[in-house]
Amino acid sequence: MTAIGLLLYARSRALWPTLAALVGTTGFALWAAHLMDAYLDPSRRVPVVALAPLLAAAVIGTSLYTASDELDRTAVRPWWPRRLVQLLGLSAVAAALLPTAVLGDTLVFGPPAMIRNTLGSTGVTAAAAVLFGARLSWLPAFGYVSAVYLASGGARGPAVTVWAWPMQPGTQTGAWAAALVAFAAGGALYVARGARPEGARA
Repeated sequence: MTAIGLLLYARSRALWPTLAALVGTTGFALWAAHLMDAYLDPSRRVPVVALAPLLAAAVIGTSLYTASDELDRTAVRPWWPRRLVQLLGLSAVAAALLPTAVLGDTLVFGPPAMIRNTLGSTGVTAAAAVLFGARLSWLPAFGYVSAVYLASGGARGPAVTVWAWPMQPGTQTGAWAAALVAFAAGGALYVARGARPEGARA
């Protein structure tokens, strides 16, 4: 793809506003962590570690929208490489920026937990973009993370680290496995299919 083609693609996917929104999300996370005095107790970071990746995933999901679905489907060159680069690039930016809000204790709710939740939430959002469209792609991740936030407080057992991965410390293997599977599966589905056209029937 030529430089002009890359610029046109970036503009059609609103990538520049998306990058600006990811920077803004990072600023919000920094502000929230400071407001809650998260540096005093790592457990105070839980809302930031759960909410900031969710907001970043919503921003990324919105950028998966295309206004030219028919043109994309009839293009001579396949679109999946562009979708792959877009998803991986935005995920990498979010995973690099957001951990700056929770620097310090890496074993509890520090950068590893933020990166894990960013990848997992983005994977869920990418899959939702295929099923429901990019504009509604944030809903399933929001519903899931909210439910886990409310329900996982008193939950016990080895399976908790898997289904409640957004609320787990950064060192939990089960939580990492669940988040990475969500990212890989959702990302693969989006790369292969693309976002559902807006207004399409079920």
